[in-house]
Amino acid sequence: MHAELDANVGTRKTDGMTLPDMLLPTYAQMLGALSAWLTKAQAQRPGTADALLPARLAPDMFPLATQIRFACRQAQEGVFRLQHRDFPASLEALLEEGRNGAEAPGTIADAQARIAETLVVIDVAAGEGIAIDPASRIEHALPIGMVLDVAAQDYARDWALPQFYFHVVTAYAILRAEGIDLGKADYAAHMLGHLRPPAA
Repeated sequence: MHAELDANVGTRKTDGMTLPDMLLPTYAQMLGALSAWLTKAQAQRPGTADALLPARLAPDMFPLATQIRFACRQAQEGVFRLQHRDFPASLEALLEEGRNGAEAPGTIADAQARIAETLVVIDVAAGEGIAIDPASRIEHALPIGMVLDVAAQDYARDWALPQFYFHVVTAYAILRAEGIDLGKADYAAHMLGHLRPPAA
């Protein structure tokens, strides 16, 4: 496998790698990690882990409850948008739940349920074998009234993945700031299966 730079458009193309190949496993792996962090939080704060959900890194940032919902929202948005499908009503409900995370953070069990629901959406999409033309156009309306008009490959690389990672990493940072014992092995747990066995 090799990569070549397309000088005309300034994008990097990798032979054999499709957008679903890149996005779907990433969403599934990192949401699985997020779920594991919440499980660790419950083990380390038995009976009080739900109190972590209103925590935030800065006064003008969304709390943990919202970061989790928005990570799920971003993953589902990526799937539906790249399939050129209309968003289901459940996605709007997830967005509103996230926006109201400060006033109604819910429970860790609620957050785990949202992650599980999102993993089902990803699994179904993977099973359908999505065929995406990287050059197809994506129209993405932003809440502030602007609209992004980009190619699917640019949307995936420059928006879908960075936005998803922003919320996942912020959730990790909040948990760490609140004293939950997490480390790089928790963040990249999906890579541990690739470790080279120690020399005899």
